[in-house]
Amino acid sequence: MAALLSAGFPGLLFGQSDRKPTIEPKFTELSREDGARLEQQRAVVAAAAKRRYGTTALTRTKWDLPVLQGLIDEGVFNKSQTYELQSLGVAFGDVLVSELPLRWVMDTDEFGTDPTLRFKQTTLQVNALTMISKRVERDEPVKLSHLLRLTREQLVRPRNKDR
Repeated sequence: MAALLSAGFPGLLFGQSDRKPTIEPKFTELSREDGARLEQQRAVVAAAAKRRYGTTALTRTKWDLPVLQGLIDEGVFNKSQTYELQSLGVAFGDVLVSELPLRWVMDTDEFGTDPTLRFKQTTLQVNALTMISKRVERDEPVKLSHLLRLTREQLVRPRNKDR
């Protein structure tokens, strides 16, 4: 997938590929199957949170950050558990959706088709799916409150308002 925020933002800041897409992304609404896949990934995180902390449900808001951060800090999913780490990315993506003008869509580019968070009706996207997994796989620290703040800062820069 393209950089965390495509359209020229520094993807490496967010642990994404620095490869430049050769074609514009094509966004489509989530199909029923796509939505079901995201729900399955949310269920993975919710089950881990329930086992670990007795959490009854995730709220899909910033109130989930301590639970998600705890799962990361305690290494509940190791770096070889890509699906589970990407499931954490989905849960974190839900927090981003609740805090920022983002929504889940499917993005098709030269690398394939994956769920992503689209900023308004622009080509800017946040690849929440891999935001956590790539950092964990590289043994980099993951601080979700910091990632939320950085994402907010990138999206509200004046040059993005009219995109």
